Amino acid sequence: MTAVQIGNYGINDEDNEAAAPRCTGFVVRDLSPVVSNWRSRLSLSDYLARHGIPGISDVDTRALTKKLRVDGAMKCCLSTRPIADAEAIALARGWRDMAGTDYVREVTCAAPYAWPSADRGNLPYLPVGTTMNLPAAPARRFRVAAFDYGAKFSIFRKLAHHGFDVQVFPATTPPEAVREHRPDAIFLSNGPGDPAALPYIHHTVTNLLPDFPMFGICLGHQMLTHALGGTTFKLKFGHRGGNQPVQNLETGRVSITAQNHGFATDPKSIEQRGARITEINLNDRTVEGLRHNTLPVFSVQYHPEAAPGPNDADPLFVDFYRMVEARQAGKI
Repeated sequence: MTAVQIGNYGINDEDNEAAAPRCTGFVVRDLSPVVSNWRSRLSLSDYLARHGIPGISDVDTRALTKKLRVDGAMKCCLSTRPIADAEAIALARGWRDMAGTDYVREVTCAAPYAWPSADRGNLPYLPVGTTMNLPAAPARRFRVAAFDYGAKFSIFRKLAHHGFDVQVFPATTPPEAVREHRPDAIFLSNGPGDPAALPYIHHTVTNLLPDFPMFGICLGHQMLTHALGGTTFKLKFGHRGGNQPVQNLETGRVSITAQNHGFATDPKSIEQRGARITEINLNDRTVEGLRHNTLPVFSVQYHPEAAPGPNDADPLFVDFYRMVEARQAGKI
């Protein structure tokens, strides 16, 4: 974490984005000795201990980040045992590569479940006494089958608020099981790792693609890339943080987005497979969004649910709802 002090807000269950933290180590410059937020129920240190995650402080994380910005993503070793430097280096070098490894199986849900549509947590953030011109939630609701590749709960909250009853499925669910649920649409979530190392997901998405409106975010965007027959490649150090500029090529609008990914779509491979690039990253011109030319299918590489606005990304979920609505009406 590059912020100087971490942990002063503490932990509360209302803000959880997953059933459990998925990192295997946590590195900070300074761990706050005080938890001062009124919503906090647990300190960061106790939270990590509860989940068996080792942490280390007093590390110059900004200097570490600057090195990664030059040399690219690197392997590391974080140990609670008094091992020699040479042994730690050997352990780091022996760690499996990110490319070619399936991390999704480690983070997906164990069984299907229904997201609670009536939960108050699905409501958007609004300062007291304001509406921020947000439209009301649609009266008509549609059923969406959401694949959990390591999904953030905020995505399900956004879908629920925008008129969807969300049924969540593990990443390994075969297409036949999804069809039995009789969804109106398919959602492909974010997740970790190399998108090329997930052929079982490619197969499932390819099978469902012709028959359902589909929306993908982050890894879901990359799964759609592979399902269409496109390819992805590893970035030197990836896109991280909440200040990534993205331009919509159809409207010219530039948005500041939140991102966390290490792979990107090859634009030429997509353009040859019946899709077009809709958004690009203005820092390195990599693909940030795509849309199929004939099917009701689209995706974005960034994280709209991260809500830097905090509701700037709502139009994407509105577009998805309208796409499903048009399909139900026989217009597409």
